[in-house]
Amino acid sequence: MPYTLTPSYDDNPRLQDLVVRLRGYLADELIPFEREHGITPESRLDRATLERVWKRSTELGFYGISLPPELGGQGLTFTELCALKEELTASGAALSHSVLGDLGGPLRVGAIVKYATEYQLERYLLPVIRGERACCFSLTEQDAGSDVRRMSTTATPDGDGYLLNGHKVFSSAAPFADFAIVVARMAGTDEAYSAFLVDLDTPGCRVLDGEVPMSGQQMEGDLLLEDCRVPAANLLGEVGEGLRIGIGRVTLNRLLHCPSLIGAARRAWDLSVAHSKSRIAFGRPLLGLQAIQHKIAEMATDVYAARSMVTATAARADSGANIAVEANMCKLFTSEACFRVADQAVQIHGKDGLTRGHEVEQIFRTLRMFRIVTGTTEIHKNAIVKALV
Repeated sequence: MPYTLTPSYDDNPRLQDLVVRLRGYLADELIPFEREHGITPESRLDRATLERVWKRSTELGFYGISLPPELGGQGLTFTELCALKEELTASGAALSHSVLGDLGGPLRVGAIVKYATEYQLERYLLPVIRGERACCFSLTEQDAGSDVRRMSTTATPDGDGYLLNGHKVFSSAAPFADFAIVVARMAGTDEAYSAFLVDLDTPGCRVLDGEVPMSGQQMEGDLLLEDCRVPAANLLGEVGEGLRIGIGRVTLNRLLHCPSLIGAARRAWDLSVAHSKSRIAFGRPLLGLQAIQHKIAEMATDVYAARSMVTATAARADSGANIAVEANMCKLFTSEACFRVADQAVQIHGKDGLTRGHEVEQIFRTLRMFRIVTGTTEIHKNAIVKALV
């Protein structure tokens, strides 16, 4: 079969069936629902709308599908999960982030289940997996992004609990979450950090409107903690394990963000091909111009290279290998390559590509953002050199 940017997954019948069903759900239900209700990537989302997606995705078996069967999932491999995540953003669906549970759902808690007590599983994590509750992850601060050890949020022992004080920023899903996983420095220490499960209606905890990122997506919030008392039962893992829990999750996320970027680039490629076929310039379609043909070829090559790299790394993760270096390489290459695709898409679309609200323009802004989000290009390079040299 000739190569195509739209994979068929003939070599994996289970994945092929999942992809076909996912494409059907997106095209026949979710995207028409978004159009009917005027939902775009920049819409301010409400809990009721998201719960509808969670419920339907659960009915179809997609919500939390990557989790092990004992937690209600299908135990997808990382390779299979990457394929589904690419399909979601390649569809152009604005609510694609809520189908598998990326935004405040099972994919947020799956990596931390091993640290949870039975009480924490029952009260916090399992309800998220069932689509009944939502969570956010709060690690970043205004002056503690790449240099996370500069965080100033503290946890002070107080009787049979802890008092949390600080200001967390860029907590995805905070505006509609029920609780947060907060990483804080243990008061009086230099290098001891712990993670806590914090109910967002706890006295002393306030969710503030966060900054709107350049993608225009309104899904971030800040957490202001002022003598917010958290019971000892809500300590996640052991005292001092906070960074291991937080950064370990971030390392895996660096790989798992990549297929979403690839899907967005694939969508930009599809839109560019369609535009170049229909737009007439100098008496013929744009696609008849060699300059446009070369751009289309370069875009396809970048998508292929990024997908190949991510798939190979996901396969290594499936084998149990340590992929810390490769995850940084994937995020570095994929974010840069997919942004090149978006940049070419804007060039091909001309004025349309520069117009606020056009899909290509929105993809451009989103992919530019991911050269910084979950690790800057420079941080990835630092990590790669540190590990290899």
